[in-house]
Amino acid sequence: MSQPAIGTLAVLELPALAKLIPTLQRRGYQVLGPTLRDGAVIYDTLEKLEDLPIGWSDEQQAGQYRLKKRDDAKLFGYALGPQSWKRYLYPPEVRLCTFERQGDSFRASDQPAAPLKQAFLGVRACELAAIRILDRVLLADRYVDKVYQGRREGVFIVAVNCTGASATCFCSSMQTGPRVEDGFDLALTELSSPQQHVLVAEVGSSAGAEILAELEHRDPLPEELQQAQAAVEATAAQMVRRLDTTELRRLLYGNFEHPEWDQVAARCLSCANCTMVCPTCFCTTVEDVSDVRGQHAERRRKWDSCFTESFSYIHGGSVRMSVKSRYRQWLTHKLASWVDQFGTFGCVGCGRCITWCPARIDITEEVEAIRGNHRSHSAALPQPNNPASGACGQSGPAGGD
Repeated sequence: MSQPAIGTLAVLELPALAKLIPTLQRRGYQVLGPTLRDGAVIYDTLEKLEDLPIGWSDEQQAGQYRLKKRDDAKLFGYALGPQSWKRYLYPPEVRLCTFERQGDSFRASDQPAAPLKQAFLGVRACELAAIRILDRVLLADRYVDKVYQGRREGVFIVAVNCTGASATCFCSSMQTGPRVEDGFDLALTELSSPQQHVLVAEVGSSAGAEILAELEHRDPLPEELQQAQAAVEATAAQMVRRLDTTELRRLLYGNFEHPEWDQVAARCLSCANCTMVCPTCFCTTVEDVSDVRGQHAERRRKWDSCFTESFSYIHGGSVRMSVKSRYRQWLTHKLASWVDQFGTFGCVGCGRCITWCPARIDITEEVEAIRGNHRSHSAALPQPNNPASGACGQSGPAGGD
């Protein structure tokens, strides 16, 4: 079978798709994708097609998530679970170096990342947008994160166009979905009905073309292409939440003392759930640990959150002591100073922060509350890279009380 060209559209029947995972495994990839565990759709190692959450969907609202059995056998009939692909590219905890006592001295050694060949199966459009943002932050800035770089290189991405949205999705207003545009090796659109169950595949790279060439496929029928397009368009129309990005940077910079910050702070538990499930938050802390005999020590990097009081600690104490200052820092960085730093919003509209907030705080509602009661307290806007604009990945006085 000849190798398809980039941009080729093809149709895969389920038996052909079942061969996708072993085909990737033969090439040395660890295949990671959605599966069911602990009452949620999570990402884990896949060994076969049956590991996918076949016939399951999810119902999401602010502060609510539950699985629901579908009346069909769709493979990708869910929206999003609590995990993002960030956990495999930028792990929650990583060992940076070790120290071993040798007589009266220590020997230090770095911990180079082991080469990985990972294939991500089931990457949504908003999640691809999040990966692009992490690429910009961790690879294309002044300092390259070696851990992220080692895991990011060579990742094979099988994306999935969304054919259904949850009540917390708002990717269409962030222009990050629901259609996958680029950054994938293969993209799938699932068509499921009593009459047929197929997937329309699009080739996005030469690596994707090589894999598709090993799978049995056929040319799509015109009506199948129409159905695939209509399903994605219907998904965008389903979204009930919207975040208006018009002049958003100016709006937030001009309202550091808006009364809504006090209102949301009275509800916020400062639990950091929103940052832990966010696919773009990159805050970390570094911890040194040693054994009780003092013979072995390690330096570890762990995810951290700007919602913790200790995150903004500098000599003399923390500079963001109140929940108000920490929530304001997070939202203003996501939607304003992130643009100054990296040229894009730090939010992709996945809605995870809404679903997994125990206080049911909704980022889209918070922006609208500030927009609807606009009262500017700042005539001048901070300039790009001005410390006054703050950074989620930095500890500084930005936004502190």
